[in-house]
Amino acid sequence: MTEQPREGAVAEVAASARDLVKTYGKGEAEVRALDGVSVDLMKGEFTAVMGPSGSGKSTLMHCLAALDTPTSGEAIVDGTSLGRLKDKDLTTLRRERVGFVFQSFNLVPTLSAEENILLPLSLAGRKPDRDWFDQVVDSVGLRDRLGHRPSEMSGGQQQRVACARALVSKPSIVFADEPTGNLDSTSSAEVLGFLRRSVDEFGQTVVMVTHDPVAASYTDRILFLADGLIVDELREPDRDAILEKMSKLQDVAAARKQAG
Repeated sequence: MTEQPREGAVAEVAASARDLVKTYGKGEAEVRALDGVSVDLMKGEFTAVMGPSGSGKSTLMHCLAALDTPTSGEAIVDGTSLGRLKDKDLTTLRRERVGFVFQSFNLVPTLSAEENILLPLSLAGRKPDRDWFDQVVDSVGLRDRLGHRPSEMSGGQQQRVACARALVSKPSIVFADEPTGNLDSTSSAEVLGFLRRSVDEFGQTVVMVTHDPVAASYTDRILFLADGLIVDELREPDRDAILEKMSKLQDVAAARKQAG
């Protein structure tokens, strides 16, 4: 399933999967988390990945983000085939060309918000672009929280720190794994609003795994997975259309389970 460029624009690919297969276990216990996924994720777009529990959505993201290794097939990020990289080069790619936002924030508790945001650059031995840092910090509304440690911030503030950390190195693509899963509705809206603006105003590419139709409605495109395959997609989604698609997927999954 290859995305077509919008009219009047030349679409560029940020990341791709080519016949991606991921299995766990062997013999009768083997589970095919991904069953030959091929897809292009476009630059400058906000894409959601949805599907029933066990559909393979997190596995797909982890393989594309170089956090897991596929059993076969090819994962490509920013024109680089991940399977051809040595461990050291994979680490460099994750640090310099990929941003991450996790459900559990993954902040260092002993560091201030500013130190957490700058951590990827510190680890890479790179000096921050202070103008870009200021732009990111102001866009997430954290100027008055930079000296605070995670324990002194709300969940929403911590997740906004994590979002700023993901963007400060100017990555080619940001992967967000259930970024609003631990947040209340107000904090969720703040985080999703920032991810939306990072695409619209900064030209960022964001790929988000979510089960939440409201979160997915912020995106440009939704990929629906079932049984390790992309089975549908939706452009310019709204909550009702997403709920309808998800309901159909759940019904199909329940029917298969009953038949099996």
